[in-house]
Amino acid sequence: MHPLARAPYAAAVSAARFAAHLVPRGAQGKWWRSLGARRGVVARYAAWASSQRDDRRPLLWMHAPSVGEGLQARAVLPLLRQRHPALQIAYTFFSPSAAAFAQSVGADFADYLPFDSAADARAVLHALRPTALVFSKLDVWPLLVEEAARRGVRVGMISATMSEGSGRTSRIASLLLSDAYAALDAVGAIDAGDAGRLTALGVRRDRIAVTGDTRYDQVWQRATAADRGGALLAPLASARPTLVAGSTWPADEAALLDAWGVVRERIPAARLVIAPHEPTARAMRPIEAWAREARLTCARLGGDAQRTADVIVVDRVGVLGDLYALADVAFVGGGFHDAGLHSVIEPAAFGAPVLFGPRHERSRDAGLLLAQGGAFACADARELGARLLAWFSEREARAAAGRRARSLVESGIGAAERSAALVEALLATS
Repeated sequence: MHPLARAPYAAAVSAARFAAHLVPRGAQGKWWRSLGARRGVVARYAAWASSQRDDRRPLLWMHAPSVGEGLQARAVLPLLRQRHPALQIAYTFFSPSAAAFAQSVGADFADYLPFDSAADARAVLHALRPTALVFSKLDVWPLLVEEAARRGVRVGMISATMSEGSGRTSRIASLLLSDAYAALDAVGAIDAGDAGRLTALGVRRDRIAVTGDTRYDQVWQRATAADRGGALLAPLASARPTLVAGSTWPADEAALLDAWGVVRERIPAARLVIAPHEPTARAMRPIEAWAREARLTCARLGGDAQRTADVIVVDRVGVLGDLYALADVAFVGGGFHDAGLHSVIEPAAFGAPVLFGPRHERSRDAGLLLAQGGAFACADARELGARLLAWFSEREARAAAGRRARSLVESGIGAAERSAALVEALLATS
């Protein structure tokens, strides 16, 4: 890290550590939960290592900030497990939204990443004694990388990507992060454009290879393994034209539900399965109220009434990736919302053509699907309704768009294998 950035960075980290001790136990809100969970985190690392760390075995430390990056990591970890049974794996995350997901990756140890102070970096590296430290997607923590490199730990990154115009190219970000990016021993970029942009961050050109996006392997595996005869999907099997709308925000729902009223006037049998991004009671109530006002039968997922309901509201997380198996057409939320578009390749893997709102410019996958003809971006409710009617009414056009969407996902398969090879090289050269 540049000397000019060290003092303000250390002050910010110290403030965060102090705030963590002030958070009331049981406090809600993403930021408060993130802070509170870091109380005693270094001690938890040390406790696990004292009883479980076997120095005769290599250890891979994989860091994935949130669930999206975790999906990229999870496509690679089983390959490494299978090929290297002696390997120990530590998995860390930043966001509280990834806490439950972290338990599904099969790591020997999983916990929050400590605050990025020099003292904490030294402590956790001393405890884990990793052979290699690998980041998923883009985030690096400068003091952790600095200390890892000083100790001879090989450091890498998989599924690395950076959008054009990213704030990481700013002068302040460069002062904080350029040395950390320059210290990376191997980087697997999603495509050649990402590789070029990563060099602008400081990654050495000779350390970058284009390995692809491991999420394509992950969504393909999930789609091909979906159990259509299982307890989740079998009760929902239907010949009714079905739209599965995933990860919706209120702004998405405002457009979608208006459009759905138009669809139902023309296609009374049409069925809507909708999964709010945050399936809380507060998020579900407006959808259920809309259904009552529109005189549509409505049920929660798993309820007895779901078999015949016109609208099924998904009231849990973790199942959307399978529910897309029901879709004749999919709608992905975030495109009418400031937070950005959610995963469009999940429904594409099932061969469902995909619809979303106009704010998709930061989604590489959305751009690829649009270019392939497997998706359509809708500016407003009117356009969304028209496209839904067209795809529900024109079976061949819908099927062709679905084939193009599925083909895009198939073209990305193999990234997990290439990324696993990159990690293996780091483990072998440590």
